[in-house]
Amino acid sequence: MKIVKLILFTLFGLMFVNAGLDKFFHYMPMPADMPEEMKKVGAAFMEIPWLMPLVGAMELTGGLLAIYPKTRTLGAIVLLPIMVGILAQNFTVAPSGAGIGIAMVLFIIDLWILFDNKQKLNAIFS
Repeated sequence: MKIVKLILFTLFGLMFVNAGLDKFFHYMPMPADMPEEMKKVGAAFMEIPWLMPLVGAMELTGGLLAIYPKTRTLGAIVLLPIMVGILAQNFTVAPSGAGIGIAMVLFIIDLWILFDNKQKLNAIFS
């Protein structure tokens, strides 16, 4: 089970490293079948010049932290608000899209990391 968690949590971190880097270098193409509402939201986010670099920096930082076991809990904490935003976006704008499944899996992995390291979090909440 330990090796499965290592692989799964590393892939989780790498997904966010990739997403964060894409916010800066724009190397992933937009899907052709993206709902019009999602395109509008994306365009609105691009209107605020500091928003996408901030989100990209947080995704990159959280992803890198999540890769390493010593800092994994901190990475999951950094990525939790981003995950909530991704879920809210998918549930409200494209509830029938494939993005919800991927977002739910990533959210569950994030919660798993936090639950798996709850002894580290007890100091924060005590």
